[in-house]
Amino acid sequence: MIRLGVNIDHVATVRQARRATEPDPVAAAVLALLGGADGITVHLREDRRHIQERDVRVLREVVTNRLNLEMAASEEIIAIALAVKPDEATLVPEKRQELTTEGGLDVIAHADTIRSAVDRLQSAGIHVSLFIDPDIEQVDMAHALGTNAIEFQTASYSEAVGGTAREEELAKLLTASAHARNRKLHVHMGHGLNYSNIQPIVRIPGLEELNIGHSIVSRAVLVGMERAVREMKSAMQEHDPNPKKSGA
Repeated sequence: MIRLGVNIDHVATVRQARRATEPDPVAAAVLALLGGADGITVHLREDRRHIQERDVRVLREVVTNRLNLEMAASEEIIAIALAVKPDEATLVPEKRQELTTEGGLDVIAHADTIRSAVDRLQSAGIHVSLFIDPDIEQVDMAHALGTNAIEFQTASYSEAVGGTAREEELAKLLTASAHARNRKLHVHMGHGLNYSNIQPIVRIPGLEELNIGHSIVSRAVLVGMERAVREMKSAMQEHDPNPKKSGA
C-alpha cells in the first residue's frame, strides 16, 4: 500500500499569521495519525515562516511511525536534523520569496553540497530523499550521490492545463519512476496533489509514498483533520493497483 505523509505546514501558517499558540501543528499531527496518516511531513524553512524548531522537536516525541523533515541543505538546518533525528530528511530547494517550493532540487548543479548533506544525515541513521523534477539526468545524479529515495515534484502535473498537457506530465513521471526503480531508488511523490487529481498518480508502478499537505489542510478546515485524512486515504486506496502490498 502506498504510504501517505500528511504535511501540516499550513496549520502552522495559520498560527504564525497571528504569532499565536493555536492552531497547534502537533495537535493536527495527532489527529492526522488518528485519521490514518502513515507519517507526518513538515518543512522547517530557514525563514521560519510556518513550522518552528519547537514544532519539530515536539513532533519527534509524538510521531512514532514516520517523521519526514523537508529541509534545505544548509548548515543550520542540517544541525537541527542531526539533533532531532527524523526518520526521513527530504532535501528541497528553498527561496526566501517563494510562496511554496518551486520546482525540484538541481542535484547536478549542487552535487558537492548535496553529497555532503546526504553523507552526514545517513551517518546519523536518517533516511534521505531528494525532491527533484522527473528528469532522467537528475535521477542518475541522485543515484550517484547515494541517496536512499527521490521524491518527484508533481506540481507540473497538478498545474497542467488541459488533458494533453497533463498526460505529457504524467508520462514524464512514469518514465522517471521506472528509471529510478531500475537504479534501486525508492520512489516518492508530492506537491499540488489533491482529492481529484491523485487517481492517475497512485497507479504509477512502484510508487511507495505520497506527501500531501495543502489540499488536506484545506479540507480539514471544513470537515476536520481526521475526516480529511480518511477521505484522502480512501481516494488513494480506491485506485491503488496493489492495495495489500506494503511500501518499502
